[in-house]
Amino acid sequence: MSPFRLISLAALCAATLAASAQSAPITISVDLTDAPRKILHASETIPVQPGPMTLVYPEWIPGEHGPTGPIVNQAGFIITTPSGARVKWERDLVDMYSYHVTIPAGVTQLNVKMDFLATSAANFTEGGSTSANLALLSWNTLLVYPLNGDIAHTKVADIMVSPSITIPQGWHFGTALEPIAGATEASSSASFQTVSLEQLIDSPVLAGRWFREIDLAPDVTPKHYLDLAGDGPEDIALSQQHIDQFSKLIRETGALYKSRHYGSYHFLVTLSDQVAHFGLEHHQSSDDRVPEKTFIDEGSFTQEGDLLPHEFTHSWNGKYRRPAGLATPNYQEPMKGNLLWVYEGLTNYLGDVLAARSGIWSPEVFRDRLATIAADLNDARPGRTWRDLQDTASAAQMLYDAGGSYDNWRRNVDYYSEGDLLWLEIDETIRMKTGGKKSLNDFIAAFEGLDGNTPPKVVPYTFEDIVSGLNAVVPNDWATFLRARLDSNDLHAPEIAGINALSGYKLTYSDKPNYWSQLMEGDGLNATYSLGLTVSSAGTLGDVIVGGVAYKAGLAPGFQIIAVNGRAFTPGLLRAAIDGARGSGPAINLIVENTGYFKTISLDYHNGERYPQLDHADGVPDRLDNILQPLIK
Repeated sequence: MSPFRLISLAALCAATLAASAQSAPITISVDLTDAPRKILHASETIPVQPGPMTLVYPEWIPGEHGPTGPIVNQAGFIITTPSGARVKWERDLVDMYSYHVTIPAGVTQLNVKMDFLATSAANFTEGGSTSANLALLSWNTLLVYPLNGDIAHTKVADIMVSPSITIPQGWHFGTALEPIAGATEASSSASFQTVSLEQLIDSPVLAGRWFREIDLAPDVTPKHYLDLAGDGPEDIALSQQHIDQFSKLIRETGALYKSRHYGSYHFLVTLSDQVAHFGLEHHQSSDDRVPEKTFIDEGSFTQEGDLLPHEFTHSWNGKYRRPAGLATPNYQEPMKGNLLWVYEGLTNYLGDVLAARSGIWSPEVFRDRLATIAADLNDARPGRTWRDLQDTASAAQMLYDAGGSYDNWRRNVDYYSEGDLLWLEIDETIRMKTGGKKSLNDFIAAFEGLDGNTPPKVVPYTFEDIVSGLNAVVPNDWATFLRARLDSNDLHAPEIAGINALSGYKLTYSDKPNYWSQLMEGDGLNATYSLGLTVSSAGTLGDVIVGGVAYKAGLAPGFQIIAVNGRAFTPGLLRAAIDGARGSGPAINLIVENTGYFKTISLDYHNGERYPQLDHADGVPDRLDNILQPLIK
């Protein structure tokens, strides 16, 4: 018998044993009572059969687009038999997320203890998610699951789990999981209906002392909830105006997607300055972590206004319709991100449009943000000349940790922002070719609303499916259209020409920052489009545009500006110096410090301050204005 035959039989036997072991579900109980001390506890029971077995800790978490499973924060990982005997585990020497064990004769259940140290400040479920008064539970951080022989034969949709939680006295919780009868969001402990491991990891739990659940758009079925947990009671005091805007978001998504692919939906919003800030999509909920005052400060509300529309859109685009390379059967198989310009880029565009249609943003705010994105990709991303848009998606799993110094030259996950421009151009092209009779809305309704209302499930797609779907709306050489933009190494983003020719607006520059520019600038100075730099209120240089005025003069990220034209630095003085140098004015002289050494640098720049804006274009239909019109009047 060949070695291949022996291996095949061994895998088959292991798969059969694992399958028979799943006649009973895994159980997992998570204790959040120590969440204020940034340590979470879990107890898990796994049905097993005697013999060799491999347990794995989730590595590739859907929506995180990389091997981000936070295994370094795992602690107290102990396996025992029901009698209390320790079962020794051994980590795989190549795959750090795999543990090999041997189940003793007569043992049909393993008891697993595990802690998660919620101390990291990194993004996504790597990050600390607790404070003194709240916690966000991501189930993938506190469990292991058995391989069904090997990775290739393991489907997390077939592994059933019965979950439960315990939370501190006086706390409340929200989740898309269905509590077993008798449990309420005010219970100190709750058990939930048995679900697949896939659905469990897709259903986080938000808990907190200061907690509020709001029923959104009560006229819409299925039900939608806004679950808020804050560091204090004032943080969850959302105004009725903003509640109405989120309710309108629910109605606008129904009109756009023509479908719902969930039984109910929960926005799980963490309002805290003590946790990592990001958004992570799930099929029936979203994990939205924002600064403490986001919902009670109007500037902060505007700045974060696209987050909930973005993550909500992912329920359709990303969770239901998913690129084939991201539709993996388990959490150990590597994902391929080559279509993230659809998964995230299209979601970014639709989320922004929905923010405007719902009234979260005014059309002016939308246009100001769009002008900033367009200017960045047109004038401040020289990295386009070597890394095309396609590679920002293909290399996503390493680029999420990029950013910071010289990011304009490196480029990171630009498929978010350039996705805005790409899908806007597609939308405008459809409207132009059909005389306004059709739009991207038609593609979205057909593509994301495939099969109408459904329970949560995954329907994969390919590049060819995107091209076919667009051609069904309006015939065009969409494959060439897309590849020309995805593979471009032009210094200026090719989609800018589409904005200038099709939107009814054109990208221009002014000496006054628009509203969005002011929000993003904060207390520092954004001189990206003039000197080619950003600087903090303390004078520390942020990014410096490679090839720009500041770069050519010898400045670099991290330098400290000590003085401007002989005076101690302030952002206002640098702004005044830029204005004073306009035309035939004197060059700008800086004293800068670099790792303890000082030098004088002269900036020979005379074009004044420059900030992006969109101006009306004569003779072009106002397609952008039409795009932002609500679908429900």
